[in-house]
Amino acid sequence: NTINNKFRKDKMNNKEEKVQCQKLWANNKYLVLSHSSKIYLEIRTYLKQEEVSLSKVSELINQAISLPEDKGQVTNALHHVWGYFKKYATKEEKDLFFEMIEEYHNNKYKKEDLINEVKYLLKKYPNRYLEESTFINGGQDETLA
Repeated sequence: NTINNKFRKDKMNNKEEKVQCQKLWANNKYLVLSHSSKIYLEIRTYLKQEEVSLSKVSELINQAISLPEDKGQVTNALHHVWGYFKKYATKEEKDLFFEMIEEYHNNKYKKEDLINEVKYLLKKYPNRYLEESTFINGGQDETLA
């Protein structure tokens, strides 16, 4: 009976840890993607496993964000983020957003300028999932500190 209870407790802890991992991932997914699509895919694959560890997910996130800014990776993340606005944004907003991305590659805009444009769009077209993204709201999740 004690073994069964221990097994159930471990199962519950595993389930709880998986939920925590998924929450951490949801908050940091676009931040990771903006640094490394390779690590992004590695975390996605890892989270499909039965048992996952919060420390492993944190380690991979930290590994990604320690990489230098890569305009191609940032652009990829911004294209994913745009997906949340495409049904609502005007043609002018879309044109401006993609023009800003192009100009970012020509060093006319910084990544922060593009993030500010996303924040502007979020005020107009709220999306809680994006609002909680560390890529948008800056910094990293406090559980990584």
